[in-house]
Amino acid sequence: MKNYILALITIGFFAKVNAQTLTELIPYSNDSRVITTGVPFLLIASDARAAGLGDMGVATSVDAYSQQWNPAKYAFSETKSGIAISYTPYLSKLVNDIFLGNVTYFNRIDDRSAFAFSFKYFSLGEIEIVQDEFSEALIEKPNELTIDASYSLRLADQFSMAVGLRYLRSDLKIQAVDDNASAASSIGVDISGFYQSEENAYDSFNGRWRGGFAIQNLGPKIKYDDAGRENFLPTTLRLGGGFDFMFDEFNKLAVTLEVAKLLVPTPPILGVEVEFEDLNGNGVYDEADDNLISETDNVIIEGQDPDVNFLSGVFQSFGDAPGGFSEELKEFTWALGAEYLYEDSFALRAGYFNESDEKGARKFFALGAGFKYTTINIDLSYLFSASKVASPLENTLRFSLTFNFGDGTYDEY
Repeated sequence: MKNYILALITIGFFAKVNAQTLTELIPYSNDSRVITTGVPFLLIASDARAAGLGDMGVATSVDAYSQQWNPAKYAFSETKSGIAISYTPYLSKLVNDIFLGNVTYFNRIDDRSAFAFSFKYFSLGEIEIVQDEFSEALIEKPNELTIDASYSLRLADQFSMAVGLRYLRSDLKIQAVDDNASAASSIGVDISGFYQSEENAYDSFNGRWRGGFAIQNLGPKIKYDDAGRENFLPTTLRLGGGFDFMFDEFNKLAVTLEVAKLLVPTPPILGVEVEFEDLNGNGVYDEADDNLISETDNVIIEGQDPDVNFLSGVFQSFGDAPGGFSEELKEFTWALGAEYLYEDSFALRAGYFNESDEKGARKFFALGAGFKYTTINIDLSYLFSASKVASPLENTLRFSLTFNFGDGTYDEY
């Protein structure tokens, strides 16, 4: 009996001695694949015309709101100058005091150049803070805003480029909660180009090609406090192309396709690295059976470290997705829109916007209309969500108003 017990002890001793020390990477089960940035309100279409076409504008024909999408288009404006105002309710199903407002002014200096200014304001409504039943309620009004300026130059008869400078301010501080909180700010640069061909004659109609690109919000990260992490700006690449069908002097149909991608690093797959003694010999860490030696949280299992400067982040964003090239393709959104014009005074618009389910799942249809009376343009748009994820702009009616000065000053064709 003693020999039997001794044998068991000996076997257990040698099993423990021979147990391998291994490491294992265990991914977090709730790891997100959605790219997040600071000041995301910059990605909201603030004008009703672009919204009615499915949130696009980099390659559509010039209008007063080109500042948000592609200011290079101003060099092709047939109007001398204009002022545009827009209003977009946000989360209108829940509250009535969150909105995005925009004011834009542009002026075509001469045949080759133009400049523009714009102001965008995003109100997050009123937040009422009550500390206890005896205290008076404190009202906070967080908001975000941008001030933009751009200059566009015609480099050829059919091609122009523009540069833009943007000041961003995000005042989301709640001083009643944190006295040290302060507004965050940064600057962003836009670089864009626009091509518009001459009017060409085809068999049964005339036509005109359009194309555009824009790199937007290229600038330093934004940081809300010394202890908080830095957030990338929503640096975005936009590419688009379109064609205008000119059936006669009264009827025109413009079709446009646009793709866009955030030039921001993809979040890596994070997890825990554990070092353990593999007592049961199966090569996998079993919490109940094996002996844990050490563990390290937030280890990058797949992908690349996103803690880089904004410029490195732009280049890294094209090849850092943990899922490889297939996941990189999913980070592109696309939109298809069509606009019918009658006598350049009445417009009907429709569009569709698509984003991968793994990258935000924004999918929606949009309808819009535009009316022109002398020097005034009125545009409306309405959004229908086509995603399982509810859109904050679903069933929202957006308004834009434009005042044109010197309409017809420049004749492009």
